[in-house]
Amino acid sequence: MTPRELADSICDTLLRNGHQALLVGGCVRDLLLGRDPEDYDVCTDATPDRVISLFPESVAVGAQFGVILIPLDTHKVEVATFRSDIGSADGRHPERVVFTSSTEQDVQRRDFTINGLLMRHDSGEILDFVEGQRDLRAGIVRAIGRANLRFAEDKLRMLRAVRFAARFAFKIDPETFDAIRVHAHEINEVSAERIREELTKMLTEGTARRAMELLDETGLLAQVLPEVAAMQGVEQPPQYHPEGDVWTHTLLMLEGLPAGSSATLAWGILLHDVGKPPTFRPVSETGDRIRFDGHVDVGVQLADAICQRLRFSNDDTAQILALIANHMRFIDVHRMRTSTLKRFIRLPQFDEHLALHRLDCLSSHRRLDAYEFVRQTLEDTPAEEIRPVRWLTGVDLQELGYPPGPVFSRILHSLEDAQLEGLLKSKEDAIEYVAKHFGADRVKRKNYSSGSG
Repeated sequence: MTPRELADSICDTLLRNGHQALLVGGCVRDLLLGRDPEDYDVCTDATPDRVISLFPESVAVGAQFGVILIPLDTHKVEVATFRSDIGSADGRHPERVVFTSSTEQDVQRRDFTINGLLMRHDSGEILDFVEGQRDLRAGIVRAIGRANLRFAEDKLRMLRAVRFAARFAFKIDPETFDAIRVHAHEINEVSAERIREELTKMLTEGTARRAMELLDETGLLAQVLPEVAAMQGVEQPPQYHPEGDVWTHTLLMLEGLPAGSSATLAWGILLHDVGKPPTFRPVSETGDRIRFDGHVDVGVQLADAICQRLRFSNDDTAQILALIANHMRFIDVHRMRTSTLKRFIRLPQFDEHLALHRLDCLSSHRRLDAYEFVRQTLEDTPAEEIRPVRWLTGVDLQELGYPPGPVFSRILHSLEDAQLEGLLKSKEDAIEYVAKHFGADRVKRKNYSSGSG
């Protein structure tokens, strides 16, 4: 069963039992735009208790607000009871809700006209009480009713307006736009998790550049990511960055980021040069060219603070910081020792490092020689040569007479270097290497012709 079939079956059940049932919101918008909806929502005059009784498998995810989740296999549909919202308790939730039988009254509480459309699932008839179809045709994101009130009800709607405008290449209605600018300073009243998720969607839907530009124009960027807003006007050496300042360079990279890219790659791109504004040194100071000494280390520190502020997972934070910490290493790949290069290309999720570097080059000097060199190395080098099984372990070193301690890590690192360089072909080679480089008098030779120590 597809998500649409699940939504239709829910509507059929509600109608058979004497209730109203309509498709609503983003799914209707996407169907009218000729897009495949990611999710389907249904609205009805049935109360939450009634919905639960009709669908025993349902989950009361927000019953106090009239929202019931109905899952089937990997799909799920939210069913919401028609309601009016009274007041706003916390900038997200209404102080109280009043269930109603009026579809028109229900629509008035929703965010934007393009999301306030209703559809009869069987006939395709559209119910439009807010001129949403007009705004869809005109390409406009407009708040339903008074924009100030809609944003007071849920301040995240300001970010959603930006995301929808970027995703669909729409314009934001002037009144809605002005209201965002007036209330932009209130956006951080929204939980960090919700802000992070909204920003991540902007960055991964294929329209990240436009989203960042709109965030800046509305005043939201300076509120949620002041470290990124600081990139504007920070000049770069033209011999390496003919495209312009750090902001322009970052926008060009985001423009090249395809839809569906990973969140960590997207955030890594956005933040890879976040250390440049605080490390900027002009020609008048350096005597030769603009420099950003230490910008990678500073960038890692700033990005770490951003990830903590937005409550990224530890794994995502580690990958974003790794992308920033390593993005300048591609400059040296032609000069790296074989062992250093192999360690570099076996970094976790190295495909993201490579993708970031490619966009970095295409958005500046456009030279891809390092990218092609690394890509060819990956093609030509078997996986077992990049991550070889160690010939000796710590247990082996103990049996060779080395007491556990700091020397272990030095020996094992040196052994791995030699193995990655192709100098060691067997365990016997490894034992001889240890004896030669770390003192034969400390080695108690054993028979290592086979097996492990």
